[in-house]
Amino acid sequence: MEVRAVAKFVKVSPRKVRLILDLIRGKRVEEAMPILRFLPSPNANLVSKVVKSAASNAENNFQMSPADLYITSAYADEGPRLKRFKAKARGRVGRIIKPTSHITVKVAEKEA
Repeated sequence: MEVRAVAKFVKVSPRKVRLILDLIRGKRVEEAMPILRFLPSPNANLVSKVVKSAASNAENNFQMSPADLYITSAYADEGPRLKRFKAKARGRVGRIIKPTSHITVKVAEKEA
């Protein structure tokens, strides 16, 4: 059984989050947490929160063993873009697009 956790409307580009998710996909939760902790990217902390949430959902709601949990799938979908405008030279307007993403992490218990 897969248990998931989703962080929606996170203020970071999905492309940047996918780089981090590629590092932890398929690993055990106990292995993924130190990897996320020591990554230089500030977005690794966001992914870490989602992984912790998925692991605690599995442990508390479905009585799964936290030592046997591994990440089956992790992906980042594109959320709505916030469109903003900034004044430019000679009275013109420059468009600024602020992307958001939805981070999903699914964990399952490894069969012995």
